[in-house]
Amino acid sequence: MSGAADQGSPARHPTPNPDAAPLRILVLGGTTEASALVALLARESDVAVTLSLAGRTAAPRPEPVPTRIGGFGGAEGLARWIAGNGIEAVIDATHPFAARISANAAEACRAVAVPLLAVRRPAWEREPGDDWIAAANVPACLDALGAAPRTVFLTIGRQELAAFVRAPQHAYIVRTIEPVGDALPVPNLVTVSARGPFTLADEIRFMREARIEVLVTKNSGGAATYPKIEAARQLGLPVVIVDRPALPDVPAIPDAAGAISWLMARRSERRAP
Repeated sequence: MSGAADQGSPARHPTPNPDAAPLRILVLGGTTEASALVALLARESDVAVTLSLAGRTAAPRPEPVPTRIGGFGGAEGLARWIAGNGIEAVIDATHPFAARISANAAEACRAVAVPLLAVRRPAWEREPGDDWIAAANVPACLDALGAAPRTVFLTIGRQELAAFVRAPQHAYIVRTIEPVGDALPVPNLVTVSARGPFTLADEIRFMREARIEVLVTKNSGGAATYPKIEAARQLGLPVVIVDRPALPDVPAIPDAAGAISWLMARRSERRAP
């Protein structure tokens, strides 16, 4: 099977035993890291991978492994699914702001004694020239924007747009993968449905043409969406940046290659006499 380009060559692993049952893995995905991971796992002959997506994107990109879409019914439902499908390892490669899903994964894996690894991309760090205003959560962004009308570029996804209804004086430009619909009923709203990644040149051009005065985003981390942070820096624009939520204290690594190594160690332990 073919997949997206990986994030580096995986380490060499022992020759698979054709008589051994495959290691059954659940990947909680929806990120570039999850896509890179399943592309690597699709090359392994003795693993059986299921990718789970939350279903917030109507037309997700096709992946080279079996994919289920939708929730599990909380931690209890996830625990039942893991046990009922003989899952032996779970990888939480969800978005850094998917705190509820990560909490459910940690609780479910504890309940059924299945090992869990989180793939957590490093957060962005402030660089010289950045004009960042930290916000504890999305509603806190309103205070940072202030009372004077501004042209605001929102790149926080659809789920929490309603918070900005309380500041209708601003002109909002919202970029999302899925249509916004009536999520933000304000007088001055422009919506852009587009799927990245966007280059630095793309972001600079967009912000200039739209006359953006402030960027509002989440500290998602990673390289894929970093160009908007670089563009704001080069254009001298302030960035209201939402801090990451608290996540469960579980073993974690920053990328897909590390997850592969962890899984292959689980596979070796399983075969040990």
